[in-house]
Amino acid sequence: MIKHSNSTGNAPAITQHAWARMSGRGLNCETIDAVLSYGRVLHVRGAAIHVIGRKEVEKLARSGVDVGGCEGVQVVCTPDGSAILTVYRNSDFRGLKPRGGRRWH
Repeated sequence: MIKHSNSTGNAPAITQHAWARMSGRGLNCETIDAVLSYGRVLHVRGAAIHVIGRKEVEKLARSGVDVGGCEGVQVVCTPDGSAILTVYRNSDFRGLKPRGGRRWH
């Protein structure tokens, strides 16, 4: 379960910015919980991004879990997962690829 940033417990804290984005984008706590529970995690540009895409929806549907309403939802968290920074809906995951950083020869 998600907690507000001044709550206690082991669930990720949700920042005021994330609360504002959730309400503005029509995303509820149940959707965010589902993404955190069932979505895959991508570590990109100093953040842990939890996403549910078409592949996850299809795989979970075969297991009897209905997360169809969560398709395309992305939850951006701190790298250690202690806080939710922002949430949005975007089905295009191409922007989640690591950008050209250091490359070792």
